[in-house]
Amino acid sequence: MSELDLIAGRTLDAGTDLESDHPGFHDVVYRNRRANMTEVAKNHRWNRPIPRVEYTKEEIDTWSAVWDQMEDLWDKHACREYKRSMELMKQNCGYDRSNIPQQQDISEFLLKQTNFQMRPVGGLLSSRDFLNGLAFRIFFSTQYIRHYSKPLYTPEPDICHELLGHAPMFADRDFADFSQEIGLASLGASDEDVAKLAHCYWHSVEFGLCRENGENKAYGAGLLSSFGELEHACSDEFHQDCSTRPEIKDWDPAVAAYQEFPITTYQPVYFLAASLQDAKEKMRRFCEDLPRPFFALYNTQTNSVHIDRPVRRTKGAPDEITTARDIV
Repeated sequence: MSELDLIAGRTLDAGTDLESDHPGFHDVVYRNRRANMTEVAKNHRWNRPIPRVEYTKEEIDTWSAVWDQMEDLWDKHACREYKRSMELMKQNCGYDRSNIPQQQDISEFLLKQTNFQMRPVGGLLSSRDFLNGLAFRIFFSTQYIRHYSKPLYTPEPDICHELLGHAPMFADRDFADFSQEIGLASLGASDEDVAKLAHCYWHSVEFGLCRENGENKAYGAGLLSSFGELEHACSDEFHQDCSTRPEIKDWDPAVAAYQEFPITTYQPVYFLAASLQDAKEKMRRFCEDLPRPFFALYNTQTNSVHIDRPVRRTKGAPDEITTARDIV
């Protein structure tokens, strides 16, 4: 598990490298705030408590704006597992419209529920690095929040996405196991197969739907943290004409692995599972069929991954290609 600290330092961006069209690009205070959080994440170590963040009134107001926009939509369109977990998060982790919960409190709760943990990170990771973390039941999460000037928009993952979209679902055993299946399959996988797994992750953990009492419900974090995306996927009233309706496909990882997707617009295609159990079982079968240089098994007692044959390890910080072999 300690080797995950190497991964956390290999962000594709520094968390402060904002594009010119980012709402906070010209805000020096905002950029400095993100720089401080990025530094904290970079210096964090796996065996230490996650540093607590004192969020400003401006940041809490931004969180509240997102919460208020999403609350009724969760009740209407979120899957039962999400709603059940959200109630537990309110009781145990300080989830509330007027309070941004702390990653350490969430991590301690998830550890008791499903043996998952949070780990702060300063920016985006590569698909391989991010999925490797899931193999150890670790979710790499940002701590910064979107710019206050556009509280209902973010061009990258922030704590509204991470804590409102992802974290509650990790309190569900089937979802947690499903996420780890993708992570374990990424260890030692070829670049081509990592890309397939990343596509499956996108169409499930980020934008997945499941069937519930004859209705389509959301379990993906990209849906559960975006009012527009959630209505686009689940509400007939959202579409004025049939031409804007997304295509709904049955959940099949072999198909999802090749389904391309946009990043800055609503998804044109969503995948619908019969249940989270169904999603997990199909993902497991898909992962078992992928060619692998070794078989990886997670040990819940030691929070480590064991493999069935020796592999070469590289000293120091591994490069992108050898990461999967070095992390176990």
